[in-house]
Amino acid sequence: MAKKYAKMVVDKDFKIAEIDKRIYGSFVEHLGRAVYEGIYQPGHKSADDHGFRRDVMDLVKELEVPIIRYPGGNFVSNYFWEDGVGPLAERPKRLELAWRSLETNDVGLNEFAKWSAFVGSEVMMAVNLGTRGVSDACNLLEYCNHTAGTKYSDLRIKHGVKEPHKIKTWCLGNEMDGPWQLGSKTPVEYGRIAYETAKAMKLIDPDIELVSCGSSGTFMKSFPEWEAVTLEHTYEHVDFVSLHQYFGNADKDTSNFLAKSMETDHFIKTVIATCDYVKAKKRGKKNINLSFDEWNVWYHSNQADQDIMKKNPWQKAPGLLEDIYTFEDALLVGLMLITFIKHADRVKMACLAQLVNVIAPIMTEADGPAWKQTIFYPYLHASKFGRGIALQPVLYSTKHDTKDYTDVNDVESVAVYNEERDEVTIFAVNRDLQDAIDFSCDVRSFENFEVIEHIMLAEDDLLLVNSAVKQAVAPKQQNTTTVEGGILTTSLMKASWNVIRLGKK
Repeated sequence: MAKKYAKMVVDKDFKIAEIDKRIYGSFVEHLGRAVYEGIYQPGHKSADDHGFRRDVMDLVKELEVPIIRYPGGNFVSNYFWEDGVGPLAERPKRLELAWRSLETNDVGLNEFAKWSAFVGSEVMMAVNLGTRGVSDACNLLEYCNHTAGTKYSDLRIKHGVKEPHKIKTWCLGNEMDGPWQLGSKTPVEYGRIAYETAKAMKLIDPDIELVSCGSSGTFMKSFPEWEAVTLEHTYEHVDFVSLHQYFGNADKDTSNFLAKSMETDHFIKTVIATCDYVKAKKRGKKNINLSFDEWNVWYHSNQADQDIMKKNPWQKAPGLLEDIYTFEDALLVGLMLITFIKHADRVKMACLAQLVNVIAPIMTEADGPAWKQTIFYPYLHASKFGRGIALQPVLYSTKHDTKDYTDVNDVESVAVYNEERDEVTIFAVNRDLQDAIDFSCDVRSFENFEVIEHIMLAEDDLLLVNSAVKQAVAPKQQNTTTVEGGILTTSLMKASWNVIRLGKK
């Protein structure tokens, strides 16, 4: 049997694009314990004067999350933003229909904007185009972004927020083709309301960026026709189209599971082609870029969620979508991040869904600590070291087949050059479950660079998980990686996530 190997060439002139830091964004929805007992819990020993958990804020700051999508998600399609502003005692409780929970509105727009500022993140705001429409979106934008002297800007000031929030990025609804969505629409119905909403919103604030809803996923029968039809309506006024994708390994086939990032690559290429078709048809000049604003592994908690919503509805902050992630889940998260970096020319935003407790890298106990799930680490490494210029990798790897995929690279990799720090970071995943693989990379265009560190996640037990009491999966250092004569050589442990940082001697 031929020896498995991978080799790569990276050159500072082989540029894909400057990476928009917002591809390392995340998502907080009023769902389960994401908000209540997640970011907000008055009375918790770590809570600040506003009721925000400091232990959670510290972990979010560690991740350096640049932008956070809010308030949904399915939640937004029946969201009444007015319920969540003004005096707390006057805010109504509401039946939340998307997740069959009780929404108390203790946290609303102003509180979330304040929390986002505390953790150093921008807000990506979504408007309700399910049960509401153009005027409500405009009122919300006026409340958020207009300085003063109008009904809704003065209402914000009355609520104690003198300066406008200046929210730049806005989503025009959520998954509007999904029959599970309140107020779901046909492509033409959505295209029309999104067009009219976008047109009106940009009259209020011409500097905002708008995200048109893409298909809920590649599994939708209408994909990618939905994108083609809706963008014919919205093209002139929007800047992005959204993509959503989740993966699971219910059949316990790890090799097949780790190949699923190839679907992400295909998904991105298909949506780019569809956007460019609409651009050509419109004789347009601008590219529609991609906002991959929901993505993650999601399958561990599905049955429990259905039981709660069907049998015990209308609870405040029930434990929904609380996937406990395995080591193999972290590998797939790393592979998806590599895929986004490879498409940095068109993927300009992405949101790991979600941030706290709900399919999240951060978990909390109601009266206890916050802790890091396995997926926290590849997300952390990409956010910290994946900023700069994405370099086009020339990658040669031995390959394998799985149940659903052929010609799967044993090693998947990409490199990022940070000019400001004069550093190169190579991200690599060894998908092979049995063998370490020799990996070499030609970095001769980066003269006199040496290894700063080689961080890796590698565990024999692919189903290992973290908990509040034990961080069973955590980064380790690999100390045998070298650069000689401009050639990097190392061994990538079987089933491993690797971050190799290079800098000037």
